[in-house]
Amino acid sequence: MRHRQVADVMTREVVRVPPDTGFREIAATLAVHRISAVPVVDGADRPVGVVSEADLLHTQAAQDDPDEMRAVPRREGDRATAAGLMSAPPVCITADASVVAAARQMERHGVKRLPVVDADGRLVGMVSRADLVKVFLRDDRAIAKQIADEVLGAIDGIDPAAVDLRVDQGRVTLSGTIDPPYLAAVVDRLCRSIDGVVSVTDRTGSRG
Repeated sequence: MRHRQVADVMTREVVRVPPDTGFREIAATLAVHRISAVPVVDGADRPVGVVSEADLLHTQAAQDDPDEMRAVPRREGDRATAAGLMSAPPVCITADASVVAAARQMERHGVKRLPVVDADGRLVGMVSRADLVKVFLRDDRAIAKQIADEVLGAIDGIDPAAVDLRVDQGRVTLSGTIDPPYLAAVVDRLCRSIDGVVSVTDRTGSRG
């Protein structure tokens, strides 16, 4: 059973900047386009880093404040350009990866967005946490139909007419009869792999 791909949810029109872009221009780019981060690309359009609002804020926080007596530690490197500001190397993903793989990448690396690259490593999109969350906005009827067709109707030994399937805001409830009973665990696992499913409650029993 196949999850939706990153290509299905990513933003394709991506604003990007070269490594020599200045601090002020980056700040203006984020403001004008109403984005919170921008990928930094080399001459071949391959991502080499990402500059976020947090990176700009780190620079601002490192400035001297006349109202404070405490000295602020200096960070090494030239933070006046994207090359010095960016978080690198960037955590990237390919367009044909699943949304589950993208979510795991974000979770593993503690990032909020991923540059999407093609087979040659060139930037083709950006996928954010918000893009992945949209998967859970999928219509309940579409979820129910997929479960009926690709789970209950596809497993040998299950009578779909004997199973009552209900989906409410992504929450799946199964009741009725599944025989043999060990198939209930298989159905549960496959239902959880459906895009848009938030939870599965199994209330089924067996005739035996």
